[in-house]
Amino acid sequence: MDIIETIKAQIAANPVLIYMKGSPDAPQCGFSSQATQILMACGERFAFIDILANPDIRATLPQVSEWPTFPQLFIGGELVGGSDIISEMYQSGELQPMIKTVAVSED
Repeated sequence: MDIIETIKAQIAANPVLIYMKGSPDAPQCGFSSQATQILMACGERFAFIDILANPDIRATLPQVSEWPTFPQLFIGGELVGGSDIISEMYQSGELQPMIKTVAVSED
């Protein structure tokens, strides 16, 4: 499986997936830290991929998603966006229902 197929499989297999620097327990940048804190506050499980430990994914994901920066949040297979968009959607109340919808459909 090539790296693009791997990325597409990861996105398809995880209802809520964030590509980030580090892990939720030990984020390696402020934007990744902020994004994962917001996801944790939503109260549903989410998967993560540490792009620092996966340089091929780090190099290829921006081409697949057409989004240049990290973190990148995918919900239900669709790119939501990066840290600023995640924060805005959380503050406006849009993010929580999106996450709950895919989390419920997974159960």
